[in-house]
Amino acid sequence: MIDAEFRSEERFSRMAIGFDTHEEKVNALPQIENITKKCSLQPEIYTTKVSSGKEVYVIEYHDDCSREAGPIFEEIMKVLDIKICS
Repeated sequence: MIDAEFRSEERFSRMAIGFDTHEEKVNALPQIENITKKCSLQPEIYTTKVSSGKEVYVIEYHDDCSREAGPIFEEIMKVLDIKICS
């Protein structure tokens, strides 16, 4: 199951997407990449592993004065069928 976590501060937004399986990640990444290309800002993207064994894909937008990241994150959630984002 794919889950997500969102954090936002002034001019900064981050979404962390956790994948249980490699297959989930492989299927989701092309969709995420296509969606993030729609934003005029380039996100900082990196992956990490957490203690539960999940691989986490992190998308961060810095200096997001126009709040462009919000609609991008909403579209990612819709495409990946993420129902809850903590």
